[in-house]
Amino acid sequence: MTLFFTADTHFGDHRTINIQRRPFPNSAALDAEMIARWNAVVRPGDEVWHLGDVARHAADVPALLARLHGRKHLLRGNNDPDATVQASGWASVGDYAELEVDGVRLILCHYPFRSWNGQHRGSLNLHGHSHGRLKPMPRQYDVGVDVHGFAPVTLAQVRAPLTSKDDRHDG
Repeated sequence: MTLFFTADTHFGDHRTINIQRRPFPNSAALDAEMIARWNAVVRPGDEVWHLGDVARHAADVPALLARLHGRKHLLRGNNDPDATVQASGWASVGDYAELEVDGVRLILCHYPFRSWNGQHRGSLNLHGHSHGRLKPMPRQYDVGVDVHGFAPVTLAQVRAPLTSKDDRHDG
């Protein structure tokens, strides 16, 4: 089982193409590509933490989740109405989560934090919401699709771009 993270898919939302400069002619093409890229990396037995802003239309979420591989957890974003949270297909839903993965504490939320639990003891903040437009703090990572090729990513992939300067920073 592999653990993946993603955020800000905004399935079915044509506005994100212009606002976020997504390189697709329309939302149908964007959705088809995101589904294909998701299913290319996520196997049915994998787990995916979606850190919010799933889809424009909550009514589309159950069918969408059925098409996406993996056991899916949702941490609600500002564009996720109650119907998205209540949709069938989520293994869990919430606003915030803390996980330990390979000895590293992960602080998960849709929103990036200025400070977070264990920040000065090596914990990492994974978030969405900013669509790659927020300068990250040390040990803080935007897992949104705009930053990661429109596909879910593993913790190792998220951490790969670290520079040696960032690795040494103690917060």
